[in-house]
Amino acid sequence: MLTRDLVDELRGLEEAMLRGETRADRARMDALLHPDFVEIGRSGRVWSRAETLDEITVADAAPRIHADELAVTALADGVALVTYRSAHVLADGVHHRWTRRSSLWLRVEGTWRLRFHQGTPSDDL
Repeated sequence: MLTRDLVDELRGLEEAMLRGETRADRARMDALLHPDFVEIGRSGRVWSRAETLDEITVADAAPRIHADELAVTALADGVALVTYRSAHVLADGVHHRWTRRSSLWLRVEGTWRLRFHQGTPSDDL
């Protein structure tokens, strides 16, 4: 069942995944990614959980990311789909590399874990 608390919790988790300090924190990423995590990146490349964790960089190197149009859909008990649009933010504030994103979150032992993520290039703006 989709509640305001669930929407807020999943939005918060998804937004955390976009922040450089989260992406640079291997322990935090390890806790967020489901053991069977897979990503199909914006480029079409398939990333395993191990590859994703191995790519963790320092927060300074991670691009600033803008996200909007974030929506949460409950698919079943303990299963939720989060969709949104993102863009990298340049130093001058210009948004580029618009991408449509979807994330499948599973509640495992009371904790939400990211099971699948996909990014698709978008020409929206």
